[in-house]
Order: sequence, then C-alpha cells, then structure tokens
Amino acid sequence: MATSPTQLTLRHMREQGYFCEVVEHWNSFTHKREDLFGFVDVICIRKDEVVCVQTTSASNVSARVKKITDHENVGFVRDSGMQIFVHGWAKIGNRWNLTRCVDLS
Repeated sequence: MATSPTQLTLRHMREQGYFCEVVEHWNSFTHKREDLFGFVDVICIRKDEVVCVQTTSASNVSARVKKITDHENVGFVRDSGMQIFVHGWAKIGNRWNLTRCVDLS
C-alpha cells in the first residue's frame, strides 16, 4: 500500500471539512504503535463535532470493530459525545476507495 490508510482517511475527512490530526504514535520502548484511548488513529473536529477514526484496510475492518467494542475505554469515549468510526480502504482498479465505514458511536 503506497498510500497508508491513515493518509487516505486524513484526505477524506479534510475534504469533508474537518480539521484532523494523527493521534497514534510510535512507542520506542515497546516497539509498538499506540493509539489514542487505545483505538483512535485520527481525531477530526469541526463545529460541535469530534470524530475518532480507526483506519485500516477493508479486509481488517471486522477485527478493528471487535478491538474497539471490547476495549475498556470505549464507554468513556462514547459518553463524552465523540463519534467513533472505522474506515476500511480498498484499491479498486487504480484508485483507493473507502469501501467500509462503520459507525460505532
């Protein structure tokens, strides 16, 4: 995948009028990527709206949905009013498409 799912989500959400930031980071001590709240890769805001996005390939959406729904922090995020989405990207022909978008709010 030449363009990462994170970059695809950033582009997509910015086109929708959101201000977005990547909130996952590399932990050099554990040698793992760590997501905000345990499952957020990108946070997107616009007037009166906060969207947390976990981004992946289309084939991994189900695993990410399970990861989020089973996570101990999901209730806190939902109770705050933030929306939670999983974006699944797939290449169709020579173009990347958001083929699955699951709302877990």
